[in-house]
Amino acid sequence: MPKVLLFNPRSAQYKPRIPNSILSIAASIDGIFDYVIVDGNLETDPASKILGYLAKGDFKYFGCTCMPGPQLKQAIPISRSIRQIFPDVITIWGGYFPSNQPKVVLNSGYVDFIVNGPGDKSFLALLHAIEKGEPYEQIRNLIYKKGDQMIRTPKDELYDQDELPLLPYEKLDSFYPIKKYLGKTYLGTKTIAYHSSVGCPFKCSFCAVVPIYNARWKGKSARLIYQDIKFLKERYGGNAIEFHDNNFFVSEKRTLEFSKLIEKENMIWWGEGRIDTIDKYADETLALMRKSGCKMIFFGAETGNDAILKKMAKGGTQSSAEIKAFAARMAKFDIVPEYSFVLGTPADSPDQMMKQIDDDIAFIKEIKTINPKTEIIIYVYSPVPNEGSEMYQEVLQKGFQFPEQLEDWISPHWEAFDLRKNPLTPWLLPEMIDKIKDFETVLNCYYPTVSDLRLTTFKRKFMRVMSSLRYKTGIYYKPYELKAMQLLWKYRQPEIEGF
Repeated sequence: MPKVLLFNPRSAQYKPRIPNSILSIAASIDGIFDYVIVDGNLETDPASKILGYLAKGDFKYFGCTCMPGPQLKQAIPISRSIRQIFPDVITIWGGYFPSNQPKVVLNSGYVDFIVNGPGDKSFLALLHAIEKGEPYEQIRNLIYKKGDQMIRTPKDELYDQDELPLLPYEKLDSFYPIKKYLGKTYLGTKTIAYHSSVGCPFKCSFCAVVPIYNARWKGKSARLIYQDIKFLKERYGGNAIEFHDNNFFVSEKRTLEFSKLIEKENMIWWGEGRIDTIDKYADETLALMRKSGCKMIFFGAETGNDAILKKMAKGGTQSSAEIKAFAARMAKFDIVPEYSFVLGTPADSPDQMMKQIDDDIAFIKEIKTINPKTEIIIYVYSPVPNEGSEMYQEVLQKGFQFPEQLEDWISPHWEAFDLRKNPLTPWLLPEMIDKIKDFETVLNCYYPTVSDLRLTTFKRKFMRVMSSLRYKTGIYYKPYELKAMQLLWKYRQPEIEGF
């Protein structure tokens, strides 16, 4: 049986994390196809290692997971080299980027198939079909080309996460010591990265998950989550958890059960959720979450403008009033709310655009007054290809378009676009971008993130003193002295570098 090479490209400056997406594919073929794993986060030259494996001649398949942004910097040139040097190797991409940008990926000429969403069943089914010479049309969650036509097979249902095979941690450990993945973070000295669910039950118009999952969500049971975490703690010394679900807190019942199970393990944990979902949680649940180790939760606050929230199709009941009230409520339970804001959504005129930015800046400062411990993450609005979204149709009408060549995605400005730092959107003028970035610099000095472990008490106090006048007077223009200080002290930005 031919072998499979599974590749996890490097993710910017993030510390290496357990590659859950690649492990889920490995679990689906374990014991059926022989495979190796190459992790770009732990290799100085992953291209040489991959090409060295393929040169042995017994590898027929190359599987690559790919998020937008930095992972493309390895995924694109390596996939291109494989096609040039080993043209018979079949290349299969999965992840958010190819699912959302299938045309540009398949037109590159060096990607043969895209797994469109969960690949727990479709990846193995595809390998079997190729080996037996059978058609692919009946395999769900695939996108591929047949001649000049792009074929998109129907979406499969989301699988019961408890029925999927266990992730092969011990097999991963044979390629890379798992202890290398358990790095020091704000949460703990050996932090576990874990994915306990797929999808999200909401349809936010700016979210890349929506076109893939169509407002569907499936979560692993609290019992199996706890079983995995306990194994990683006892076998490899994990002492903290980052849940990288798109929405960990969908089910209060599951969250409550997990909190009860994990409480005795003395582990700090973090996850992503929605304000209007967790605001419905009982006080007793929130208290138990904190007692069990929940220290911080990431929330998409997005904006203080209720009209824009509606245009974003946030769903549920989220409003500017609830965003403020919820920040106060989190303070009562000593859980740090990490609020992300998306500035720079389209407006009818430059004056209206600037007013939206000014209003959001004022709203962010109000949040910090209500609960000073609230962490603030600022993004500049970056469109995602959601054809059913009113907001996406609006940005197309204003002249925005994605690159037509796959290689263009690894240019510096499009990489910054994927990190939501350089929007490349025609309605945002340079002075608007400058204002957003200048305010962010002042804010991060006046309220340095608690997740930067390198900042001493002296540095934090000094940054606050230096930025105090600017923050209080609203004079954010060209804060070069603060930027120099951040550069000197290598200030960590969680939205780019994680914890």
